[in-house]
Amino acid sequence: SQERSARLRRWYELMMENKEELARIITAENGKPLKEAQGEIVYSASFLEWFAEEARRIYGDIIPASAKDRRVLVLKQPVGVAAVITPWNFPSAMITRKVGAALAAGCTVVVKPSEDTPLSALALGELANQAGIPAGVYNVVPCSRQQAAAVGEVLCTDPLVSKVSFTGSTATGKILLKHAAGTVKRVSMELGGHAPFIVFDSSNVDRAVAGALVSKFRNSGQTCVCSNRFLVQKGIHDEFVEKFAKAIEKELHVGNGFDAKTTQGPLINEKAVEKVEKHVKDAVSQGASIVTGGKRHSLGKNFFEPTLLSNVTTKMLCTQEETFGPLAPVIKFETEAEAVAIANATNVGLAGYFYSQDPAQIWRVAEQLEVGMVGVNEGIISSAECPFGGIKESGLGREGSKYGIDEYLEIKYVCCGGL
Repeated sequence: SQERSARLRRWYELMMENKEELARIITAENGKPLKEAQGEIVYSASFLEWFAEEARRIYGDIIPASAKDRRVLVLKQPVGVAAVITPWNFPSAMITRKVGAALAAGCTVVVKPSEDTPLSALALGELANQAGIPAGVYNVVPCSRQQAAAVGEVLCTDPLVSKVSFTGSTATGKILLKHAAGTVKRVSMELGGHAPFIVFDSSNVDRAVAGALVSKFRNSGQTCVCSNRFLVQKGIHDEFVEKFAKAIEKELHVGNGFDAKTTQGPLINEKAVEKVEKHVKDAVSQGASIVTGGKRHSLGKNFFEPTLLSNVTTKMLCTQEETFGPLAPVIKFETEAEAVAIANATNVGLAGYFYSQDPAQIWRVAEQLEVGMVGVNEGIISSAECPFGGIKESGLGREGSKYGIDEYLEIKYVCCGGL
């Protein structure tokens, strides 16, 4: 474990030494603004640092036995080969969050990166080599879009693979789960979300607007923990919408990810733009108002204007499914119970956010929200030491934190008799 710890630590250091180049690769691959890409590399490296430290803390147990002539031990052992299937929106961090834990536990990994972003995975491989991680421990299998489903199936069905960890859409996750069931593999799934962002009358509205801006528009709305539905209490509704619109117009700049003033890059492809367009059109046809934005950006086919909608109802598509783009729909509500009911009326539960300065309300709502992660008066909640994951159809297992390494360990009970 000491050697594993040292190699992971070296890999972390090399990532930090090469963070500018690694960030440029991300921006070139998925278009996110360079500043965000740099942030991702630091976040990504933090998982290697964290699991380098956790590698030496894989503790077993000694259990008092019921019979005098027995001793009962519990050992933790690596599950074996882990297949890691990652998405395009965080092409570096989604790898290290899984691979750091797997390597710390003593597993080897086969990474299938998204077909849109293979270079980030290969760059990490080059640094793994430089860090002295032995050949065959970190393996990358890039593939074309046409081959992606077939490669995913092999990774989930091959009996030599003991564990599958996937981040991506709920639909794909369900397919991979079916494949993994054939050989009863261990699985971790981090799937789609539909995050509510609730602003109560008691909140600090300016802080709520700042939190809404970062939570919604990071990576142009293309993260699984992005706020997808804004629920705003009637007492502060108009003030919030007005201030949110101003913040969007003043602080967000659509452009090339390599341009220093850009905060909003392109969406990943035209299909993603069409989905945002469809959600806006559907909402407007049912009576929603466009406060700002609302259409494709003049820069090019993969760009969409940051958009704010008001007069939104729960019957609209944008409040029923994850948009994965720069669209913020606002629903007005009256009571806390109503807000919680709307927030929970979905089959997924990854992240949820709310703003309130009422201590009793904070406890009630935090406990009642059916999600794996809650941000209270905070719009950005991810970090290496915190358990990342969801409930319902948002997934299985947790990543990062002291819990993340357990996903790659088997528990073995040893009973010593005749003593």
